[in-house]
Amino acid sequence: MKKETQGVGESNAKIILLGEHSVVYNQPSIAIPFPAAKVKAVVKETRDQTVISCEFYQGLLEDMPELLESLKETIRVTLKQLHKENYPLAITIESQIPAERGMGSSAAVSVATTRALFDFFNTDLTQENLLAIVDISEKIAHGNPSGLDALMTSSSSPYYYTKGQPFEPLKLNLDAYLVVGDTGKTGQTKEAVASISKKLTNTDSVNTKKRINQLGELAKKGRYFLENNEAAKLGLTMSHVHQLLNQLGVSSSELNRLVETAENNGAIGAKLTGGGRGGCMIALTHDKMSAEKIAQALADNGAKTTWVYDMRRGI
Repeated sequence: MKKETQGVGESNAKIILLGEHSVVYNQPSIAIPFPAAKVKAVVKETRDQTVISCEFYQGLLEDMPELLESLKETIRVTLKQLHKENYPLAITIESQIPAERGMGSSAAVSVATTRALFDFFNTDLTQENLLAIVDISEKIAHGNPSGLDALMTSSSSPYYYTKGQPFEPLKLNLDAYLVVGDTGKTGQTKEAVASISKKLTNTDSVNTKKRINQLGELAKKGRYFLENNEAAKLGLTMSHVHQLLNQLGVSSSELNRLVETAENNGAIGAKLTGGGRGGCMIALTHDKMSAEKIAQALADNGAKTTWVYDMRRGI
C-alpha cells in the first residue's frame, strides 16, 4: 500500500518577558520563545478543492470567514511561491496557543502552516523567506506588526528589541522555571496603549514618563540577569515591572489576582505579559516542584489554562 505523503510544520508561542508598553516609546523589550505551547500543521493531498480544519473553521479554503483572513493569505502567498495555486490540499491545524492573549497565536499559525506547505512540496524554506511570508499575513491581523511575533514563534532564542533597531539574539542562561497563567479573557492591547498615550498628555504626564523610563531601565537590567543566571534578581525585576504597569493602568483585577497568587505560593517574581487588561501573566521560580505548585494555585484561583516551561533546557 502506498504511503500517504504529508507535510508537517510546527511553531511555538512567544512571551514578552520585559518591556511591555514602554517598547512603544523606544525603550527596550525582551521576548522569549515559549515551546510549552505549540502549533502543529499537517498538509495532505486531497481531491477537488483545498479544505481547512482548525479550531475556528472546517470547510473550503475559499469560504473561510474574515476572522481567518490572515491564515487564508498565508496559504495563498505560500502556494503562489511554490507555483501550486491550484493544487488541492487538506490542511489541518492544531493549536495549543489561545487567541488574543499576547502569545503570538496568529503568527504561530502562519509559521506552522508555511512550514508544513513547504515540507509537503519538499522545498527548502529559509528563515528570511518564512518571515517575509508571515509578515504579509500579520499585516492583515495587526496592521503594522513589528515582526517580533513572527520571529519569536519561529525561533528558539530570546531576543532583545528596541523599536527601529535590529533584533538582537540573547543567550538564555537561567536556572529557573517559568509558569504562565491565562485569565481566560482576551487582552485589550489597543485600548491599553491608547490609555498610556492619553496619560502622556494630561496632568499625570510627568509620572507616566518616569514609569516608562523605569520600565526601560528594568528591561536593560533584566537582560543581564537572563544571560548571567540571576534568577532571583530577574524575579524581583518582574514584580517591579508589574507594579509599574499596574500604576499605568494596563493590568486588570484578574491579572492582579493571579500575580498575587503566584507570589503567595513561592514565585520569586510575577507580572502580566503582553498588552494587558486581560490575556496572560507569568511567574518565575527556581524549581519544577515550585512551578507545579504555582500552576495549581493559579488554576484554583481562576486561571483558565496554565503552562510550565523549563528555561534551563528550553523545553
